[in-house]
Amino acid sequence: VQLVESGGGLVQAGGALRLSCTVSGLGFDAYYMGWFRQAPGKERQGVSCISGSGRTTYYTDSVKGRFTISRDNSKYTLYLQMTTLKPEDTAMYYCAADRVLYNRRSSFPCGGGWYMGSPVNYWGQGTQVTVSS
Repeated sequence: VQLVESGGGLVQAGGALRLSCTVSGLGFDAYYMGWFRQAPGKERQGVSCISGSGRTTYYTDSVKGRFTISRDNSKYTLYLQMTTLKPEDTAMYYCAADRVLYNRRSSFPCGGGWYMGSPVNYWGQGTQVTVSS
């Protein structure tokens, strides 16, 4: 199984980026997918998750209204459209796959009271997003 992120980079505050995560070796549409991020010296933080069909999305409060998660199951690809970026969005962004979301607390929140499991089934290697002020 491979999850490969791309699309990170350096952007000014207020700008936009679109991240992609291409998945192989996995029944893609059977998995919830998510984006998480980790800044230096901080714990990994939830960003957003999406159901296997793409019909249900979840966002954490810090990105709600600014980020949009989506997926194209025909391309085995997950996306994160990020707008109105802030310096505090600077982090390594990771995509993740899990068969189930849980409504009990874990270290990997999706938003809306739902969480990926601990441990998460699969992780990508990450793509760096840097937002300058």
